[in-house]
Amino acid sequence: MFSVKPSPIHGHGLFATELIPAGTILGQLQGQWTAQDGPYVLWVDEQRGFEVTCDLRYVNHHADPNAAYMDDLTVVALRDITPGEEITHDYGGDDFEYETDQAA
Repeated sequence: MFSVKPSPIHGHGLFATELIPAGTILGQLQGQWTAQDGPYVLWVDEQRGFEVTCDLRYVNHHADPNAAYMDDLTVVALRDITPGEEITHDYGGDDFEYETDQAA
């Protein structure tokens, strides 16, 4: 569904290897809880972070993203993502509001 490659946005990125339809679940974040900062740590509060260890850690920021968090750990495609397109998320954006009619 996707692979890690060098990114024009930053370092490495996650790129679609096939058409990913809108509403597709790209995966769930996997990792471990930590109190230390790092490049792939998502902070839950001031004392607890979650260090992402799966390929989803390579989802880079974009102001017009094609993916978002459906909940704290699940990443979903907001729109169709074409083969070769980088999968992105708005790091400062609002939480994804899932509408069941979009998935139908």
